[in-house]
Amino acid sequence: MGFLSKLFGKKEDQNIEERTMFNIQVGDIITYDLEDYQVIGTLTYQNGGYKWYAYQLQSGGSSIWLSVEMDDELELAIYRTVKEKLSQPIPEKLTVDGVVYYREENGVAKVTGTGRGSNLNGQEVAYYEFSNDEDTEFLSVEIWGAEVEVSKGYEIEDYEIKILAGSK
Repeated sequence: MGFLSKLFGKKEDQNIEERTMFNIQVGDIITYDLEDYQVIGTLTYQNGGYKWYAYQLQSGGSSIWLSVEMDDELELAIYRTVKEKLSQPIPEKLTVDGVVYYREENGVAKVTGTGRGSNLNGQEVAYYEFSNDEDTEFLSVEIWGAEVEVSKGYEIEDYEIKILAGSK
């Protein structure tokens, strides 16, 4: 395609898929709490017929996770990784940074990922979900092989998130 045809030629199809909480892609921009984050990785967890999503968001040097789950209603949460040393077996009750968390559920999920999460494709993770007494703070424990990852989170509302598609 020559220069003039690029300038005056037919435009390529520019249809961009509208984003929802369930189809966020690597390269999209998420605005949360007055800060813009780039999506650098996605993870999809599947346990039986149940599916939930985690999006790794990065802004400057900080990284957070947006968790998306459709249970009886849409549940969104922001998680930050914490340096908490845990060993197996994971107990029913944990205290992290002075907050007591109680285990609500656990299981094993198959994972698919894109971006930075693509190296986890096809892996299984043992997961444990905790919440405090007031159900306002959450703790997520994931066991990837011998590695135990711990993240603290809190619930947010969907109006707190704006999604700008970064690609088709």
